[in-house]
Formats: sequence, structure tokens, C-alpha cells
Amino acid sequence: MCAIFGVLDYRGKLRPVQLRRMVKELGNASEVRGTDATGIAFFVGDRLCIQKAPKPAHLMKYRIPAGVRYVMGHTRMTTQGDPKQNINNHPFPGQAGEDRFALAHNGIIWNDAMLRSSEHLPETPIETDTYVAVQLIEAQKEVSFTSLRKMAEAVEGHFTFTVLDQNNDLYFVKGDNPLTIYHYPKMGVYLYASTVEILDKAANALGIRSARRSVIEPDQGDILRIDRNGHCERSMFDDANLFMDYPSPLFRRRPAAEMTADEDAYLSDLKAVAWAYGYTPEAVDRLLARGYQTEEIEAFLVE
Repeated sequence: MCAIFGVLDYRGKLRPVQLRRMVKELGNASEVRGTDATGIAFFVGDRLCIQKAPKPAHLMKYRIPAGVRYVMGHTRMTTQGDPKQNINNHPFPGQAGEDRFALAHNGIIWNDAMLRSSEHLPETPIETDTYVAVQLIEAQKEVSFTSLRKMAEAVEGHFTFTVLDQNNDLYFVKGDNPLTIYHYPKMGVYLYASTVEILDKAANALGIRSARRSVIEPDQGDILRIDRNGHCERSMFDDANLFMDYPSPLFRRRPAAEMTADEDAYLSDLKAVAWAYGYTPEAVDRLLARGYQTEEIEAFLVE
């Protein structure tokens, strides 16, 4: 379980101190989903700047210069790759053709080793499963709806990705992990985070909880692009590889059976806490439909 968050100041109205405070409050609120490492990425002209460290967000001191408008961030709870080795932490830099980009990911990819072999991707010292998504985009030699669609359809597991390119276009690749975007049109600002709770906590700290806003909640399979002028475009990918069988003997199929009253109550409890692990109640239903028992689903969420 990790968190993604960020600020998009598409009108350039925020002073540097205001932008830094927004990033800081979003990062602090995102600690609920990970404290092993924290990182942000932004562009100064065409130069990609990444600041990350194996520490919780409240200990980070962000250095964001004047002129920066879009900042993407990540707080990490480790599943693969030692966070003390900073190259394993998010965001990750990438080079697709002539375009530089940064990528952050909430979720887990379990066919990364297979993809590196089948796609002949180069060896890397980075141990984190996420990095295969960077390599798949680089192989397409561009950052676009097309390259992100191919990446999202190749990976198996659970995910929501954010990708920031040097044109200050921010892409959201929405899988089965949560994402909410708040748009403040009067301010000319988008704030986004993994959950509504994170956004609301940050908005309270910033004193903008009551400011007029619209809420954008992308659907699973959506790819959104918010460009440097704040315009939002949408594409889609085939989400068939989401919820592929988890490669562990713990998870086994069983014939469909009537649920007992106790199982039904247990299932309701699982759905109520699913968000805390980065999944939706619908994700729990899909696992149940695939034949998993409630105890196995709980183990899956915790795993």
C-alpha cells in the first residue's frame, strides 16, 4: 500500500511558498499509506528534478523553485526493493525517445521479471517491481496515450500510475487502486491523492475545505491527461490483466457455494476496510466471483 499525490497549478497563480505548502500537506496526509520513503518530481524547464529519500513525508524538506507548476509525489510502503537504497524509491525517471518523464505507482506488479525477459528489457540495479513500467514506456520511445495503454495492458497485478512528462502533461493510468482528483477552478489548481480522506485532510490543513471544487473520480481502465493549461482528456485501456491469479499457493480456486451468514458478515467487514489496504469494495467482489474464500481475500489484502 502506497500513496500518490500532487499539485497542478495550471494558471501559475501560486507563489512558491504556497505550492510547497500544498505539496507538504498532501505528503503529510499521505503518510497513512506509507512511511518507508517519500518522493516528488517536477520539471524546471525541460530538466527533470526528483527529490526522494527513505524517510516519512513529515521529515522531508521540499525544494521547489519558482516557475514550477506541476508536482507529482509518492509515499511508500515497501513490497519489493529495499527503501534504504534510494534508487528503489518513487518517483522513477525515464527517457522515452527525446522526452523525459517521471513515474510513480500505487500497487504491485507481479509479472515484472517475465516482462523483462519477454520484452528484452535492459538489466537494472533497481529492485522495485514498478520500474518495469518505466522500461515499457521507454521501449515505446514516446509518452502518449498509446504508449501508456500498451504499458498498462502488459503489466499484471494492481495499480494506478501517474506519469509527468517534460511538457508538463500529467497522465493518470487508473487501474483498480484508488484515485481522486479535486479541481479548484477559481484557483486554477488540481489536487490529487489516492483517497478522498487524504485530500480532505490536506484541504483542512490548507484552509480550503470549503472552497468551491469539482470532484473527478476516474473509472478503472481510464487514462486521463491534464495538460499544462489544465485541459483534461480521456482515453482507455483494456483492464483484463487486473486481478490475474496471484502467483502463490495460498490462493486456490474453489467451487461456487452458498455463503453462510457468518461468511456474509465477514465479507461486509472486509469491504468496509478494503480502502485501508488500497482496494475498493468492488475489488473484493471480483475476488469472490473468481472463487476465493473470504479468509483468502483477507490474506490477499494484507499481502
